[in-house]
Amino acid sequence: MRRTFFSFLSWCHLVLLSGVLLSACGQPVVGADQARLNIGDRPIRVVATTGHLADALRNIGGERVVVQALMGPGVDPHLYKASARDVIAIERADVVFYHGLDLEGRMTHIFERLATTRPVYAATDGIPRARLRPSAQYVNAYDPHVWFDPTLWSLVVDELARRLTQLDPEHAALYAANAARYRAQLAEVDRYAQERIALIPPPSRVLITAHDAFGYFGARYGIDVRGLQGVSTASEAGAADVQALADFIVERDIRAIFVESSVSPATIRAVQEAVRARGKQVEIGGQLYSDALGDPGTPAGTYLGMFRANVDTIVAALAPQTATGSQSSKGGHR
Repeated sequence: MRRTFFSFLSWCHLVLLSGVLLSACGQPVVGADQARLNIGDRPIRVVATTGHLADALRNIGGERVVVQALMGPGVDPHLYKASARDVIAIERADVVFYHGLDLEGRMTHIFERLATTRPVYAATDGIPRARLRPSAQYVNAYDPHVWFDPTLWSLVVDELARRLTQLDPEHAALYAANAARYRAQLAEVDRYAQERIALIPPPSRVLITAHDAFGYFGARYGIDVRGLQGVSTASEAGAADVQALADFIVERDIRAIFVESSVSPATIRAVQEAVRARGKQVEIGGQLYSDALGDPGTPAGTYLGMFRANVDTIVAALAPQTATGSQSSKGGHR
C-alpha cells in the first residue's frame, strides 16, 4: 500500500519512536504474545491510536484502565504525523492498541516492531480476513474502516477484551461482562441504523463523501457509496474525478452529498460547483464523522453517539421530509 508522506520532523519522531523505545524495552519478552502484566492494583495504562479504539477500551476496561488516545477529534489517521508526545505516551504505557490494516500509515511498521518486545496489538487482528473489503487501490490490502459495520466492530471488542484478559487475568470476569454489555449496545445501534435507513427510498440510497470510508456501512445497510478519494486520504482526487462524480450526481439526480469532519471540505465543494455548472443543484447534506469521533462531552464523542449522529444526518438529507419528521427524535444520540 502506498504510504503517507511524512515531514522531516515527523520522520525524526518515527526514528526516535523505533530506536528509543526498542532500546528501552531491552531483550524481547519470552512469549510476548502471551504477555502478562505485573502492576499490582493500579489501573492499566493503555495507549490507543484512535478515538474509536479508546472509547471501546474504556467501555471494556472500566476502572481497570486509564486510556489515552493519540488521535483526537478531526484528526485524519491516514495522514497522522507522529509527535514527540506520542513517544512519551507509548514509552509509559503498559499496553498499546493500534487499529491495523494500515490505517496508521507508516506508524504501522513501528507498532509491528514494538510488538516483538512488549504488549502492542492490532485491534483488527480478530476479524477474519474473509469479512474484510479488499482495497480497490492497493494489492494485498484491505479497507480499514471496519467501525462502520457494528457487527465487525463487535469482533474488535472481542479482540480487545481477549488481550486485556490475557494481560490481567485476575479481572477476566469484569472484562467479559463489560464486553458483553457493550456488544449488546452495538447490536442496538445496528438495529437503529437499519430502521432509520429504511426510511430512505431505495433509489435515493446513495452516499457521496470526500473519501471512500463508508464501504462497510454501505454493504451493511444497502447503500451505494461513492467516495471522491480512495480508502486512504493519502491518495488525491483529480479534476477528472470531480467531473466524473458530478456527472454521476446529475444522472442519478442525487439530492445531497456530505463533507467529513476529518477531511477538508474543499473537494466536495468542488463537486458541488461542478454540478452547478451543469445546471443542477446538489446540497451539502451535513458533516459526517468518518475517521475520528466528535469532541469529548458531545454525543458524537463516543462511538455509539458518532454512529447515530451519522445515521441521523444521512437520513435527514436523503429521506423524504414526511418520513423523517416523526422519526427524527427516535432513540436520540447515545
